Amino acid sequence: MTSTPRRRFRRLAASVTGAALVAAALVASPAHAAPPRAVDAYDPDLGPNVTVFSPDTPLAEIQSTMDELADQQRNNEMGTSRHAVYFLPGDYGTPEMPLQFEVGYYTEVAGLGASPEDVNINGAIEVYNRCLADGGTANCLALVNFWRTISNLSLQVNKAGQDECRASANFWAVSQAVSMRRLDISGANLSLMDYCTAGPQYASGGYIADSRLPFVVSGSQQQWLTRNSEVAGWSNGVWNQVFSGVVGAPADDAFPAPPYTTIEKTPLSREKPYLSVDDAGAYNVRVPAARTNTSGVSWADGETAGRSIPITDFFLATPSDSVKDINNALARGQHLIFTPGLYDIDRTIDVKRADTVVLGLGHATLTAANGVVPMEIKDVEGVVVAGITIDAGTSLSPVLLKVGRKDSGKQLPDSNPITLNDVYFRVGGPHVGKATTAVEINSDHVLIDHIWVWRADHGLEGFTNGVNGDTDRWATNIGTNGVIVNGDNVTATGLFVEHFQQYNTLWNGDGGRVILYQNELPYDPPTQADWTQPDGTLGYPGYAVGPDVTTHRLDGAGVYVFNQNNPSIVTANGFTAPQAPGVRLHHIMTVNLSAGTIQHVVNGVGGQVDNTNTGAPAYVPAYPAP
Repeated sequence: MTSTPRRRFRRLAASVTGAALVAAALVASPAHAAPPRAVDAYDPDLGPNVTVFSPDTPLAEIQSTMDELADQQRNNEMGTSRHAVYFLPGDYGTPEMPLQFEVGYYTEVAGLGASPEDVNINGAIEVYNRCLADGGTANCLALVNFWRTISNLSLQVNKAGQDECRASANFWAVSQAVSMRRLDISGANLSLMDYCTAGPQYASGGYIADSRLPFVVSGSQQQWLTRNSEVAGWSNGVWNQVFSGVVGAPADDAFPAPPYTTIEKTPLSREKPYLSVDDAGAYNVRVPAARTNTSGVSWADGETAGRSIPITDFFLATPSDSVKDINNALARGQHLIFTPGLYDIDRTIDVKRADTVVLGLGHATLTAANGVVPMEIKDVEGVVVAGITIDAGTSLSPVLLKVGRKDSGKQLPDSNPITLNDVYFRVGGPHVGKATTAVEINSDHVLIDHIWVWRADHGLEGFTNGVNGDTDRWATNIGTNGVIVNGDNVTATGLFVEHFQQYNTLWNGDGGRVILYQNELPYDPPTQADWTQPDGTLGYPGYAVGPDVTTHRLDGAGVYVFNQNNPSIVTANGFTAPQAPGVRLHHIMTVNLSAGTIQHVVNGVGGQVDNTNTGAPAYVPAYPAP
């Protein structure tokens, strides 16, 4: 199957001409701009890679379609296919005939109800280990199970017909760039590792938000953030398990055994926008409001607070649309949906209007062409960018996403933050990538809610992985800095940054708050000289708070070292931060993954991790010590 056919269903017979929208937009359109495309509110054209099921679709058809898609995408790690599968409100599967399917790479699965309880699936929605040796029977792990999404539905777990081990849980064995949002799961355990295959069964995730969950088996997950949810129970934890605003979260007073970090209330949150279909059958995008100091799910007492935007107010972009057309649509007041696919971005997408929503479906991917900055958000309040991946291209881009202008002096309100939900960045992987900085945050009061910023440690670039003295990857895949935060009062819930050649994260703004940080230092520095700062400091910390910062809080963070190319390389500190009363680092750690050395956890404090203690973290419960 090369693509999943789009199936559209209307709950009520209805149609719109869009004439009023076209007429109004023409008045406001820039000179010489093409007129806006009319969008059918009840039957929007979401592109050829979107499948919409209704309760009237035969179960056998749904099952076969999902099985075919899973087979196509199960091993398609660096592929070009992008897919979204949506379920209209109603029931799917029965106790006797459950709907059971896997979710592969670049696949989004979501319900189209106002509440997760509007779409009910009896069955299983799963991700298993990939077994990469001996004909698919050995070296079974989830370390590269990236880029997939499930959201906005209820799942009554029913594993009828599966063997005893598989019947024991709904398996979601994933790693970075994977989110579970707005789920209500019951009927069996949820396992975040796949313990039914041969070893080693490693996993390195992950992220859950706004979900009501049964007992959760974390198992081999190295790190995990669960935010604003409810859990019936939680077991296991390898290095770093963080809970923020989670009802039923385990206590953390025994840290680091187990390695739990529990924050009673999330200081700032905004749930990801989502597609929904109203009672009349019209499509909308629900944009949740920002909330402060909250716990539990947003939908416990009814519809999530926020606003609904008719899909007719969106420009539905396809890969054939030019950036000029996209910018014209934004300029005339439309919001933006990227339908699933790959987009070549040859000029900057300028998001200039307050409260603009940019939503990607099915892991839509934007690739920089000719060294451009693919997207820039101006200093305006309330912009939400969600569900897109931004790739560096083969020519050096100064930055992949720029938020605000440095030292603009413009004050944005803290009640309506610019928000990034499930936005992922790649420098390398499917092709050579070059970027000086992946993400630059200059505006104040920005909310980062789950991003993965990745300079690839492996991929299809056509050169080796920097093993045994090979320098190709270090010299060709250029990613100098991962995330640079210059704005004040920026909050991050779920910040994953890996493998950059200098600073993975450099936080210069005051008032920063980060909940769950995960980092791997680069695998491929050829020599110590390549991994030494100009002042002679050995290596760059995986997380650096700028020297002029006076207030900052970090909760639950790990920096890992795997200097595969040259195991003799040394990094002085996993973290650095100024010694100021308002700068606090809480529950932080470093770990050796079998190659390389980190001498201290933070500022000369904490033990060394090297090949003598591989896999055993050095923890600092609090810095500075109380």
